Amino acid sequence: MKRRNFVKGGAVTVFGAGLPFRGALAQSRYARYAGQTVTFGIPAHPHYDAMLKILPEFTRETGIKVDVDKLAMGRMKEKHLLEMAKPQGDYDLVSYVVMWKGEYVAKNLIHPLERFLKNPALADPAYDLNDIVPIYLENLGMVGGPKGYLAGPGAQLYGLPYGAETSVLAYRRDIFARHNLQPPANYDDFARLLRLLKDKEGIGALASRGQAGHQCVHAWLLHLNPLGGSVFDDGWKVRFNDEAGVKALKFLQEVVATGPAGIPAYGQGESNTAFLQGQAAMYLDSTSLAGLVNDPSKSRIAGKVSWALHPMGARRASQSGGLGLAIPRNAKNADAGFLLMQWLTSKAQDKACTRAGGTPVRNSTLVDAELVRQYPEFITFREALKYSNPDWRPIIPVWDKINVQALGVGISEALTGKKTAEAALNDLVAPVTQIMREGGYKA
Repeated sequence: MKRRNFVKGGAVTVFGAGLPFRGALAQSRYARYAGQTVTFGIPAHPHYDAMLKILPEFTRETGIKVDVDKLAMGRMKEKHLLEMAKPQGDYDLVSYVVMWKGEYVAKNLIHPLERFLKNPALADPAYDLNDIVPIYLENLGMVGGPKGYLAGPGAQLYGLPYGAETSVLAYRRDIFARHNLQPPANYDDFARLLRLLKDKEGIGALASRGQAGHQCVHAWLLHLNPLGGSVFDDGWKVRFNDEAGVKALKFLQEVVATGPAGIPAYGQGESNTAFLQGQAAMYLDSTSLAGLVNDPSKSRIAGKVSWALHPMGARRASQSGGLGLAIPRNAKNADAGFLLMQWLTSKAQDKACTRAGGTPVRNSTLVDAELVRQYPEFITFREALKYSNPDWRPIIPVWDKINVQALGVGISEALTGKKTAEAALNDLVAPVTQIMREGGYKA
């Protein structure tokens, strides 16, 4: 990927050209890297939009320039895999979706972080890795432990969370007050509210993703886990078509029937927009929405939204997922890439990005008194993190293939009325089992 390819696509942002940096630089860990350029691959995503607002400060502090390649989420993995497979790629730091971490490690494409974190010439002694929300660190960063992706014996840290999330319920406080309603505490209440809100308000009850592929699987998983289901049992045998799996898919079908028009074509952006533009009374998905809700330039419902825990089903559970940062093994400027990673996820910059509309990954940010006054929803988010499940989805190397090519097709067929929930899930057993066998998993 040559420089002209960045410019042609309109994706390059050069931070640091002509910016003065601070006099203490010569004595800092950054001195030997001043003048280098970190090429950073990021998604089009609200958290990274917020990050771009603070990024020039990195160059002012360090003298390290940053080229940003911003891509639509659907294109990012393909391009990053292509670059990281070369003897030397053009990326020094990449963002990745949680589902990709196992595949990236299995293909030996990203560095374990220990050598950077234990290098006194690079590591910031005030960084405090333990302050990062533990579930985020495990879910997005750990590979090689139990099941291949959980913390425990054999696990190594390959990435840091940045744009991490859990699931919460956002709801229109004004609409609920008008009809004397309470946010749903459990799935029975949740199901009743879907039809009631649709009938009383004439708008969608719940905004949701539903697009074929990863998006509709994400939406189904939001209900599968609380309802007691799982994709596989502990022996890697398919169980997604059991009672809990079918119940979750039928619930999602009802979400489509009572939601804003077009859910079977909605990705995350469309689902966010439907809620932000007042087309739905509720939203159940990522905490990343929080930075958008009260921004009048993006939201027509500013000041009208309250937050609640993910409703309880057979168990209390909330999502673990989102985005992380990793350093390609073939990076030209890996050390400078680590310095940017460390800076972005530091205590000070986590707060700065949050103020700019990003999603915090540190406990110290979530309990900061000033930020909690500004974002009182952090109280709910902290509670939701107690129930965030690191095994929300099986983050194994073949998961993305299962997610996109199998489950993402069958669940879409159920949401578009081509198949019943039972038939859609039963028809997926054979192809998913075959993918698992080809990947070396034998139930």
